[in-house]
Amino acid sequence: MQTSVGTERRGFVEALASGQWSMTELCERYGISRPTGYKWAARFVAEREAGLSDRSRAPGHCPHRLSAGVAALILAARKKYGWGATKLLGVLQAQHPEMAWPARSTCNALLARHQLLRRQRRRPRWTHPGAAGLTTDHPNQVWPADFKGQFRTGDGQYCYPLTVTDHFSRAVLVCRGLRSIRTAATKAVFLTLFRAVGLPDAIRTDNGAPFASTGLHGLTPLNVWWMQHGIVHQRIRRGTPQQNGTHERMHRDLKRETARPAAATMRSQQRRFDVFVRRYNEERPHEALGNRTPTTLWTPSSRPYVEHPPGPDYPAQAEVRLVATDGRFRWRGDHVFVSHALAGQYIALEEVDDEVWTLVFYRTLLGKLDARTGQITGG
Repeated sequence: MQTSVGTERRGFVEALASGQWSMTELCERYGISRPTGYKWAARFVAEREAGLSDRSRAPGHCPHRLSAGVAALILAARKKYGWGATKLLGVLQAQHPEMAWPARSTCNALLARHQLLRRQRRRPRWTHPGAAGLTTDHPNQVWPADFKGQFRTGDGQYCYPLTVTDHFSRAVLVCRGLRSIRTAATKAVFLTLFRAVGLPDAIRTDNGAPFASTGLHGLTPLNVWWMQHGIVHQRIRRGTPQQNGTHERMHRDLKRETARPAAATMRSQQRRFDVFVRRYNEERPHEALGNRTPTTLWTPSSRPYVEHPPGPDYPAQAEVRLVATDGRFRWRGDHVFVSHALAGQYIALEEVDDEVWTLVFYRTLLGKLDARTGQITGG
């Protein structure tokens, strides 16, 4: 369930008003700078809800002339791959290095004359004060993951494509058509992937099921399992799919090349996905990679999957509590609800202020508990 940016900011200012969080802690937690945090707080005080709204922005485009043989090769490659001018020229230059190839604009003009150029409106480049930047310098640092929008195959059955990529190399690690987005089926795909290629440092997703919930820290059985294996779950800010931009662009290509129209059955649809993955990883040049292919950069992870990982190693001074099946833990003769997703897990509490305790699961700060009221904030 998506939440508006205004609601996200409201959570920020309300957590600040609770007095349990410093401005520095909240800015770090929400992925924003301190000046931005002070700006939100001041706007909320001055304008209430109206002060938590956004703004906007956008760019532009251009076309030229060539030989019959070169034109024929470009048109044939376009029909085979369906790619744009830059990628077509990249793959043709690799296949025929002895030939002189035109500029991108000349290639685009040729495609336009043959009605093969898709005129797409450029999307505006939205900015967001809380947008978490994503840079990687080696494979398996961050794996973006998502469900591409569901569609029906020819036999009327729904297909939910689950995709996982490696941000650094752009390699598509998984493209699996599932019958639903249920946790069990999703976890099975990740388990097969982990066993085959090892573990990433982090997995980056949106805030939808089964990756996240509306409960404390967005906890779900799936991301709790990831945390147990030392994987950081990065959640993009609500309403900002551009924070998973490379993954979203891959999804556009996936939809165009495999689902317009959809295949007759799930099995034949999966064969299309498999062909797409091979082409995307092994043939398609990527501008961000200097026109190299993902397979030239990706390597399996050096972190192997362990079937039974060790439990959390909490500091000696921390209060450790077991979360019961109803999602609650015992605290000073009472019960405090934390999350059903943590049932059977041990969490740690550490006092950071007078009667204010941090809640930690493995290396993840879940929130802060006010021992006087039993309320948890910051989730």
